[in-house]
Amino acid sequence: MEYGIISIAIPLLTIFLAIITKDVIVSLVGGIFAGLLVLNGYDPLTAFTALFDGIVSLFSEGWITKTLLFALMIGAIIKLLNLSGAVDSFVLYLSQKAKKIDSPKGAMLLAYIIGVIIFIESSITSLIAGTVAKPLCDKNGVSRAKLAYICDSTSAPICSLIPLNGWGALLLGLIVSAVDTNVISGDPVTLLIASIPYNFYAIFTLIIVLIVIYFKFDIGPMKQSLPHPYHQSQFHTEAKPTPYPMLLPIIVMVLAVPAGLYLTGKGDIFKGSGSTSVYYGVIVTLFFMYFYYVFGRIISHKLYFKGFYEGLGEMIPVVMILLFALFIGKVIGDLGTAKYLAHLLSGNISPVLIPMLVFLVSAITAFSTGTSWGTFSIMMPIGLALGASMGVDIPLVIAAVISGGIFGDHASPISDTTIISSMAAGCDHVEHVRTQLPYALIGGALSAMAFLLAGWILL
Repeated sequence: MEYGIISIAIPLLTIFLAIITKDVIVSLVGGIFAGLLVLNGYDPLTAFTALFDGIVSLFSEGWITKTLLFALMIGAIIKLLNLSGAVDSFVLYLSQKAKKIDSPKGAMLLAYIIGVIIFIESSITSLIAGTVAKPLCDKNGVSRAKLAYICDSTSAPICSLIPLNGWGALLLGLIVSAVDTNVISGDPVTLLIASIPYNFYAIFTLIIVLIVIYFKFDIGPMKQSLPHPYHQSQFHTEAKPTPYPMLLPIIVMVLAVPAGLYLTGKGDIFKGSGSTSVYYGVIVTLFFMYFYYVFGRIISHKLYFKGFYEGLGEMIPVVMILLFALFIGKVIGDLGTAKYLAHLLSGNISPVLIPMLVFLVSAITAFSTGTSWGTFSIMMPIGLALGASMGVDIPLVIAAVISGGIFGDHASPISDTTIISSMAAGCDHVEHVRTQLPYALIGGALSAMAFLLAGWILL
């Protein structure tokens, strides 16, 4: 059955609801219900029933359940790293052992390096980078606005470039959904990895931050930002200066995922199951953390499971977003949005422009809603369907959605990562938004041009 303009109206309604409510779950559920209403002959009772039956039916598919459990267990790992004192020990180790960082450039580089190394979760990245580097930045006359900018610019970008985290769970789930519904073809893990070199905004942002650090590239309001009076920082006296409780679990997780791909692919890492590999990767990591932390007397058995359950609970909102994102992907597929868009745009918009347009629409959505994850959930099904129908390189489209989401989120004053970066650096939030925006716009402009050029080259 052909739904015509209605098939486009449903995803547009979802974006509109996201902008108005600034609530991703409400907007996704609203879009799902509206789509089910259309699919079920505008019978509200049937659509209502289909909404909740559809949620249950999603769990009948193994890859969906594994992806959701992976996201939950990532939360447990993050919580245990904090509860065990691994983060504090890592901070103390850096502050005591790395004596060469006691300079303006060294203090900023420390924040940058921490942002690159700690890629498990964007909020954790900002908080650790800000906590560690703030006293050194104050001591060496680096403004907290600049520190907040560095924290913000190395959190989401690095998490999207090294997606062995909750970001990876969400993105992989969205791509798997598109493959499962035959919107696109290919191995989801391979497609996600192939998109990384095209994640232009993340790459440009990390380069721009280095330029700011090395060449004192202060533009706009950043020129007027003043350093904060220095106060001696106090570290936890019970923490021991060692990097191992922090680094070893991350190393285990990093190694476990490709090992899982190799085993499930029967010797071919590119044919392995992505959902199975990340699922067992976090399980192996949690087992390692238990033996290392409990038998190493870092934390008790009771405290381990306290952190485990609390970490699971803290990831429930993310899992709900992922669940409804998978659902709306199926609804949009059933409505035939991609086919109608292809018919509508055929001869009107060149496929060369699609990556840049996807990037810009994703950026506007993320800026309006203040969430990159919500933007991924809304735009990934639309972007992939449009890209597949127009013959555009799929990894490039994936990267356009990711880059656009990060750009809009980076520039948005209501973004959680923007707010957390301000808090971590001890910087006034309005000042952080004002001083960061010119750099974000430079990265966004360069990315738009890069997506236009890549669309032309890869067509």
